[in-house]
Amino acid sequence: MNRIVVITGASAGIGASIARELGRRGDWLVLAARTTAALERLASDIPSPSHVVTADVTRRADVERIRDEALRLFGHVDVWINNAGRGVLRSVLDLTDEDVDEMIAVNVKSALYGMQAIAPHFMQRGHGHIINISSFLGRVPVASPRSAYSAAKAALNSLTANLRMDLQRTHPGVHVSTVMPGLVSTDFAQHARGSTGPMPPGAVGSPMKPQSPEDVAVIVADLIDHPEPELYTNPASRMLAARYFEDVSQFESDTGSRR
Repeated sequence: MNRIVVITGASAGIGASIARELGRRGDWLVLAARTTAALERLASDIPSPSHVVTADVTRRADVERIRDEALRLFGHVDVWINNAGRGVLRSVLDLTDEDVDEMIAVNVKSALYGMQAIAPHFMQRGHGHIINISSFLGRVPVASPRSAYSAAKAALNSLTANLRMDLQRTHPGVHVSTVMPGLVSTDFAQHARGSTGPMPPGAVGSPMKPQSPEDVAVIVADLIDHPEPELYTNPASRMLAARYFEDVSQFESDTGSRR
């Protein structure tokens, strides 16, 4: 049976790659982002039915409209992927109010709106899957130029875990997953607030090698088939996180010496 999957931030990067991978697997898609033309180009490349919704996910009403469009067209939703996000390249002491406000709006509130919009539908059906695309930096904040982005993703990790624990007790058929990519070869950093161009590969201060968005998409697609609470897309990330929490001081000292 074809799954109905909603993807926010679907116009480029990881979101677009997830859409192509799920479309290749036969899932029916609702693709949401602010850029209509990019969404329509993406939808034209996907072999399965794909519906475009132009929306700004920092607005609750827009997120609810995405849900309503999906239900109107397909009758139900099986998977909701909160993928929209934006970075910032400014150290803590240089952050402005606007920097922090946008990081919270795009990386936290948009996902919160998505969870609140779709969870009642999943609870009513008794099953469904919410997937929040976070970041390794939300678990291990070792890239100081991405300070507010890391903080926002840490907040998203916490909200996701709290919702998962709540639903496990009352609706065990509803899965809630956190996906934490590390370095991914997209133009994400280039479009970050305060960016002057692509971020160099070693900017996070770790030996982690970049993944392609297509590799991340395959991992997310497999997660839908085999739900897990949390998932690092790069095997090196779990090892680095373990080292970080084992001795934060030593890890930060080692990381700083490589910059």
